[in-house]
Amino acid sequence: MSATGLAATYLARRAAQKERVRILYRRALKDALNWAVHRHIFYESAQELRDKFEANRYVEDLDTIDRMVDDAEATFNKMQHPDPYIVPWAPGGSKFTRNPAPTPGLDIGFLVNGGTLRLKLSTTMVWRRSRSCEVVILLSASVNP
Repeated sequence: MSATGLAATYLARRAAQKERVRILYRRALKDALNWAVHRHIFYESAQELRDKFEANRYVEDLDTIDRMVDDAEATFNKMQHPDPYIVPWAPGGSKFTRNPAPTPGLDIGFLVNGGTLRLKLSTTMVWRRSRSCEVVILLSASVNP
């Protein structure tokens, strides 16, 4: 294999390792928040976690890095919180779809001055980047004499 091919292979493997470490750190940090009751406890555990990652920051051997990441992932999976916090209005939360939207195409009829006013309800879910979900109900009215 040429020197260019070896360099490309090395760089690709190194980039994949960096991505694995980044994902592991974020997952571990979010899990530390599940274990902490108060923010000051979380800040201490987050600093300890950061120190563990920083201690091995300058390791260069690819096989050693792979082994260390595998060990850290196994430890994380073993020590993960059994009942993680889920935001109530997020999927899996206690308030998610508590008040489900009405059935699409639902007709409601009213008598108005001898004619019938029919309201046709259709629903659309609108997700925003904020932590709320709103249901938009579109009304269309027609009067039948």
